[in-house]
Amino acid sequence: MRDFLAPDLLRRRHVVGVVQRVYESFGFTPLETPTIENLSTLLGKYGPEGDQLLYRLLHRRERLVRALEKPSPGELDLADEGLRYDLTVPLARVVANYRDLPAFYKRYQIQPVWRADRPAKGRFREFYQCDVDITGTRSPVADAEVCGAVAKVLVELGFADFTIHLNHRELLRALVLEAGIAPEAEATALIALDKLDKIGVDGVRNELVQRGLSESSIQALLAGLEAARGATYLTERAAREGAEGPAPARALLELLELTSAGPAADHIKFDPSLARGLSYYTGPIFEITVADLAGSLGGGGRYDNLIGMFLNKPVPAVGFSLGLERILLVMEERGMFPALHAGPEVLLCRFPDVSAREALRVASELRASGLRVEVFADTPALGKQLQYAANIGAGFAAILGAKELAEGVVALKDLTSGEQRSTPIGQVAGAVRAAPAR
Repeated sequence: MRDFLAPDLLRRRHVVGVVQRVYESFGFTPLETPTIENLSTLLGKYGPEGDQLLYRLLHRRERLVRALEKPSPGELDLADEGLRYDLTVPLARVVANYRDLPAFYKRYQIQPVWRADRPAKGRFREFYQCDVDITGTRSPVADAEVCGAVAKVLVELGFADFTIHLNHRELLRALVLEAGIAPEAEATALIALDKLDKIGVDGVRNELVQRGLSESSIQALLAGLEAARGATYLTERAAREGAEGPAPARALLELLELTSAGPAADHIKFDPSLARGLSYYTGPIFEITVADLAGSLGGGGRYDNLIGMFLNKPVPAVGFSLGLERILLVMEERGMFPALHAGPEVLLCRFPDVSAREALRVASELRASGLRVEVFADTPALGKQLQYAANIGAGFAAILGAKELAEGVVALKDLTSGEQRSTPIGQVAGAVRAAPAR
């Protein structure tokens, strides 16, 4: 959990501004939800490992006393609230609670979430997610739209080399069953497969062995995944799928066709090993990677049963989440940010023969013209004031003495070129705006 000073905030606001603009161009509307949710809302939605990363709250005095009297692990049973783990489960609660939402609810949400994880490069305990979701439809058009929205964001930010990995939970489930792995061990297998990009094939094999799977089933699973990477695999499997029951290969082929008409066209590809560890996914799943980042820039998928857990009736949904911190990390390492400036454009300097009241009046006029203006509070030597202007990155100093005040002008000094000229107060904004970009 970190502090953000001005340069950090400028970069964050730049990225968030692009995200908001693009998401809204796709018709998504904003939503914010509380930091704290009931544990009954959060638990059981993220799988066993996710539940362990939830921050639980003991904020009522009597519960805290009881927890201190009875330390670990039973103290966790006394918590009844927790910090938001992601933005998808709160969305499901909102859809269940507010019956007047549109039938096809398209929302975006940009807020922090918290996970009691081990910090690492690009991984924090408090981080922001930028989500888009569509509820109320099973149409693959919705899946294509969320993929297109996040792809458009990354393109607008300057990314060209990202990949949207695509898979289907039903296809992955079929591969697990075809390898001879029992249904009750499916979750175990998926948790290990979800780490394939981090620990490699040997690491996954060792973890599956440690989780009690037989060597023959592990070998069959890995061989099945390798076969699925073939260029004609999806087409051939789709031809074998029956008219009844799940048809994940056909669903993926249709989604690939739909995304070919939008911003994700050049970036999306089928990846049979993609697992996405969260247990609420039911259909297509997505994850974004770039070459020089371990882990992903974001992910998502279809979760047709999650809202029904709150509403007691099925409500289909699909979403995609971008990780703000990961995007910022890659953009900073690659030097992708445009010139971003914080602080004043103009420092108003004054001589002792100008009162503070008059200086503030002139500053108000300059601000009314759209400039960011700081008034130097004291009247030391002019050189000290100009040095301060340079230190804070102001592009100009507007110098005000009794003569300038009487004539309605300032001595406007360009702190980059050193040029100084007498400029009417009403023309200062134009002179500043006309200066070359720095």
